Amino acid sequence: MAQPERLTSGERIAQTGAREVSVSPVTLGVILGIGIAGTLDEVILHQLLQWHNYYVHTTESGRIISDGLFHLFSSACLALGALLLWRCRHAARMPGDSRLLASGILLGLGGFNLFDGTIQHKLLGLHQVREGVANTLPYDLAFIGIALTVFVAGWLLRRSVRRSRT
Repeated sequence: MAQPERLTSGERIAQTGAREVSVSPVTLGVILGIGIAGTLDEVILHQLLQWHNYYVHTTESGRIISDGLFHLFSSACLALGALLLWRCRHAARMPGDSRLLASGILLGLGGFNLFDGTIQHKLLGLHQVREGVANTLPYDLAFIGIALTVFVAGWLLRRSVRRSRT
């Protein structure tokens, strides 16, 4: 019995006529990380704990609409990340790609929450981590501290993969 012919990913793409998608594992991870961070924020802080809405300086209906738009954004990031991951599944894998993907996810998670905690919470005042409490500082410090820790972990992981390749 004859062995089936093995094709490279490029040959498979050429035969199927599909367009090649080239996205670095870090970029893909960042997109997924932003989607994960937004979804966790929406589910945990907005819905389960009901600590805040995306935009608090409006009516209850406006708060719900702003949360819905935020949820659409985070869902779009997850869908885009999943689609890109699926489209890149045949790409040649280099050692460390899964660690680069993980570093991108951590960078996206941490970076999104750093942006949220500093720009949206403090600079623009769209909402606080926890609305309706006398002292928001402990919540801000915890939120930004966790975000910074996750971001630095992603940066260190990416750096370690780059060092191992050289």
